[in-house]
Amino acid sequence: MTLNLTEERATAAPVRPVRKVVLEVVKFGIVGGSGVLVNFAVFNTLLHGLRWPAMLATVVASCVAMGANYLGFRYYTYRDREAPGARRIALFFAFSGIGVLMESGLFYVGYHGLGLHGPLGANAVKALSIVLASAFRFLVYRTWVFQDEDVQKDF
Repeated sequence: MTLNLTEERATAAPVRPVRKVVLEVVKFGIVGGSGVLVNFAVFNTLLHGLRWPAMLATVVASCVAMGANYLGFRYYTYRDREAPGARRIALFFAFSGIGVLMESGLFYVGYHGLGLHGPLGANAVKALSIVLASAFRFLVYRTWVFQDEDVQKDF
């Protein structure tokens, strides 16, 4: 009986795609994390510093973070992908807008519905709404906005 130790295993192939997705998730997290910092800084400045209404503060903060995130995703996370044309830029802002609506709706429920008005409660609700909306954003950005070249060829 002969044992061939030089054969490659058939299961070795998926390692590269898994590693690529993990790296993408890490980069998305870095850009998203910086966007969260921008979001919280603007939100707290507007709500607690300038005494803006809570819903206006959360929407403006989310929109400012959206712009910062676009730059981070385009030039860092997905810099290896084709430069987006007008259609993809429109998709980014459309999906981001949906994300802002999701985030704002969740914030409204916690802030007004549950009465979490204090600085700690408002920030906790804001954090939860960002996390939930970010899961949606990750899926749509990687699927339709910053498509991998291999996926684009299939369309």
